[in-house]
Amino acid sequence: MLADTIAAISTPLGEGGIAVIRVSGNDAIRICDRIFDSKTSLEQVSSHTVHYGYIKDPATGERIEEVLVTVMRAPRSFTKEDVVEISCHGGLISVHKVLELLLVNGTRLAEPGEFTKRAFLNGRIDLAQAEAVIDLIRSKSDRAFKVALKQVEGKLSKKIRHMRGQLVELLAHIEVNIDYPEHDVEEMTSAYIRDRSREVIAKIDELLASARQGKILREGITCAIIGRPNVGKSSLLNELSQSNRAIVTDIPGTTRDVIEEYVTLGGIPLKLLDTAGIRETSDLVEQIGVERSKLALAEADLILFVLNNGEELHPDERDLIRQVKDRQTIFIVNKIDLPSRLDLTELTSLVPEDRIIKMSVREGIGLDQLEKAITAMFFSGQIEAHDLTYVSNARHIALLERAKQSLLDAITSVEERIPIDIVQIDVRAAWELLGEIIGDAAPDALIDQIFSQFCLGK
Repeated sequence: MLADTIAAISTPLGEGGIAVIRVSGNDAIRICDRIFDSKTSLEQVSSHTVHYGYIKDPATGERIEEVLVTVMRAPRSFTKEDVVEISCHGGLISVHKVLELLLVNGTRLAEPGEFTKRAFLNGRIDLAQAEAVIDLIRSKSDRAFKVALKQVEGKLSKKIRHMRGQLVELLAHIEVNIDYPEHDVEEMTSAYIRDRSREVIAKIDELLASARQGKILREGITCAIIGRPNVGKSSLLNELSQSNRAIVTDIPGTTRDVIEEYVTLGGIPLKLLDTAGIRETSDLVEQIGVERSKLALAEADLILFVLNNGEELHPDERDLIRQVKDRQTIFIVNKIDLPSRLDLTELTSLVPEDRIIKMSVREGIGLDQLEKAITAMFFSGQIEAHDLTYVSNARHIALLERAKQSLLDAITSVEERIPIDIVQIDVRAAWELLGEIIGDAAPDALIDQIFSQFCLGK
């Protein structure tokens, strides 16, 4: 399949200023030159140059589209193959006509992620960098984008390679001990295995410590806004999203279903779920909404529990507080612009005071404190997207944990004086598991599965 020349539309379908078709492979320039009508032949131009002309049907001579064609010769391209990018007018008809001509004249339609897969197979990037490309595309915040960009640049890969290098040295030391058992170096070897393994484990722990935060930056936080009817849940959703997404009235029970909205707060992507007010009701439709609210509450990573400063605590609220106080919950005392009837002393006896935020959503008071509270809850008060290497990929996390366990098993074996060749198996397993992260030891089926998640044309 690597011998094929592939083509795909790399921009979203629909109307737009331009659309880009990417072509990659040994025959990319020759095939594009066949359908390109210009004063200069593409086969004669220099790499990384742009050329104006028309796309024509070589069978009929009919001009199809006015285009700009960019030529990038191997190995100075994303795939390390000859790459041609055709920029034409954005629109369904024009771009598909150009793609059809390419397919008729010798290219094949690329599979999802095949351009990035070729970049990996041709040694342009490793597997961790390739996976970061899709994270870059799907970033939901500036911070998530910066984290993905660091990984695309190879920051995580560099750390993984350094750890694998340490394990190679350790394996070489063990091999010497196995091959030359007549030398009395057992105690020295045991100490060396323990020390080197612990060094690598410490580096793995450093990466795993960032895993929770990295996953949050990558995937976001599912945040349920809960409370009794008419406490200001929908107003809070509208304020955070800067829109009139939810209907707000003085009538209790206005929200009948779970409303979703995506926002970024303090650099953290949030999936906000505005829920129906949780209360006992005889209204059948509202009952369904309350049940859906309870489901959203069960699935949420973060709970924003909204209380009305102008009302006393209701028995239903006390029950709900007991249910969620041990979860990641921030209690918002809303409507502080109104005369207070809420007993804060009672509230602080039920929940930690540092989890309580006083707000007036209508007046825009307290939003900064809410942002700081969420950041403190998930990132110890700050997000170090510039300096820290975040591990956000679930596959990477699982492999790091397994590699760590293999090294712990190696240390245990050494301490129990198990034969050195058995210890070698655990150390080699850790080395291979780390290799799977960057693709040095990844099976073909895994590679195919990873790139199948990419969009067409990437």
